[in-house]
Amino acid sequence: MAKYTFVVLTNPTSGKEAEYNEWYNRQHIPDVLNVPGFVRAQRFKLADAQMGKNNPYKYLALYEIETGDLAGALAELKARTGTADMIMSDAIDLKNVASHLFTPVAELVEAKDVRRPKRAA
Repeated sequence: MAKYTFVVLTNPTSGKEAEYNEWYNRQHIPDVLNVPGFVRAQRFKLADAQMGKNNPYKYLALYEIETGDLAGALAELKARTGTADMIMSDAIDLKNVASHLFTPVAELVEAKDVRRPKRAA
């Protein structure tokens, strides 16, 4: 079965950040994880320290998908959006959402497995 990571970048509607986070954590994540093929999700907030200055998104959600039919899983996600199976909120800025799907090209690597002494300059 193929594995994918669905990367979703979003922002709350102005003045509705608390409502946005409540909806996303309690309503939206469970709704998405009820779509066949979606197996795991985690959300992140932009950290204060950054390497660059252009950060148009404050929140990131990562969804792990395991399916032999990615197009079907995405079609089901889209079909549920805005229905009783996936209630949307006006607390999310839907006009400025970015989403991308990725498939692994290498195994997960851990620092402990590749530690070596610092190289001389």
